[in-house]
Amino acid sequence: MVEEMNVDAGDDITPKADGGILKKITAEGSGTTKPGNGCKVTVHYTGTLLDGTVFDSSRDRDTPFEFPLGKGKVISGWDIGVATMKLGERAVFTIREDYAYGKAGSPPKIPPKATLVFDVELISWQPENLSGKKDKGILRFPVTNGSGFESPKEMAEVKIQLKGEFEGRVFDEREVTFNLGEGKVHDLPPGLDTALTHFVVDETSELQLAPQYGFGEEGCAKFNIPPNATLKYTVTLKSFEKIKERWMMSNEEKIEESQKLKEKGTKYFKDNQFEMALKFYNKVVEYLDSSPTMDELEEERKSLRLAGHLNAAMCHLKLNNHLEAKNNCDSALQLDSENQKALFRRGQAYLGLHDPQLAKADFEKIVALDSTNKAAAAQIQIANQKLKEIRSKEKQMYANMFEKFAQKDREKEEEERKKQPDVMKGCFGEWGAEERQREPTNFEKENPDILMLEGAGDFKNM
Repeated sequence: MVEEMNVDAGDDITPKADGGILKKITAEGSGTTKPGNGCKVTVHYTGTLLDGTVFDSSRDRDTPFEFPLGKGKVISGWDIGVATMKLGERAVFTIREDYAYGKAGSPPKIPPKATLVFDVELISWQPENLSGKKDKGILRFPVTNGSGFESPKEMAEVKIQLKGEFEGRVFDEREVTFNLGEGKVHDLPPGLDTALTHFVVDETSELQLAPQYGFGEEGCAKFNIPPNATLKYTVTLKSFEKIKERWMMSNEEKIEESQKLKEKGTKYFKDNQFEMALKFYNKVVEYLDSSPTMDELEEERKSLRLAGHLNAAMCHLKLNNHLEAKNNCDSALQLDSENQKALFRRGQAYLGLHDPQLAKADFEKIVALDSTNKAAAAQIQIANQKLKEIRSKEKQMYANMFEKFAQKDREKEEEERKKQPDVMKGCFGEWGAEERQREPTNFEKENPDILMLEGAGDFKNM
């Protein structure tokens, strides 16, 4: 016997309006916000078949159930239904088989093609952290769920509507189109770039950005944002460009895209925006390293990879990231062991790392390859001067060290000397005291000058 669905089971909440999920609120919740995809929700529930048979209940176990919403960890009817609930709300969901366990069911408790009824209470929910770290630096509070499942990728062009707030004050409100990764150029904090790679079209969410994902220690003078400020942004993703995955690209497409990235990086470099330029040069290397070989395009690939490493090294030098610059030069020299730019920039990196000996070796190799290279020759002189300074400091350091050791030896000898008994004091002092206690002889009285010799020891006894 097939149980009939209650005609008063509630309102249809399916995106397709196909009657697959009906909702009836039994206790109103509080507030206006609702959890969205990625939020961790905590619920109590009781699940029954249409005939009232209970097949599962967190209430009976007295243990609330937690799960990430919209990530496919539960049946789709739950992902859709719980996303419509407010905090503290309780509702009954009647979920058809195609939004539940399908034709197969979930034996032994849930039969095939079963429509299920869930009494669900939303106890709490936490916003999704989009930072990719455990610092809760980028928190998303969904306002309106968007459509589709795709999100924009890094470097994709996006169009957004935004409102930025700090301590209740709106400091930025506009519509802006830009490429992800270039937000800084448009006075947008880095956390916004990161967050948008998790948005879908028409989604509106509130974002809370910790200082390191906002305007950081510098703040933003343009918007009167002080250092280390926590920001709030309300953002709607209106549209985005769909970028082909690298693994789906042909070799020709990878070369073409890498060339565009290189040109964009060079534009930023010329504008002294070295951090932005570095992003694009790194992307050049990423695109081209994803393919082991490119057959007839291999020479062009090698040339672009070399340029990517060399230009990235130059950016790192400008940013005083000497170790990273040295690593990029190492990669460039693996492609071309006699590349003079790579040797020169690595030499500069070694100077920045306070290793003039290795720096000098790189500059000397350049001169060996090209005796007319005056820049390298000048750097050799700089390296020699730094080596001289280091040796002078070492010499002084060792001299001071030896002097300290000698002083400690002298102090030790003095301490040892003080510990030894004063033999002479005993001989003269005590003997002299006894002599001073006796009466002078007649000879001494008649010859008082002899008393001047008192204390002379053996001479008086002569």
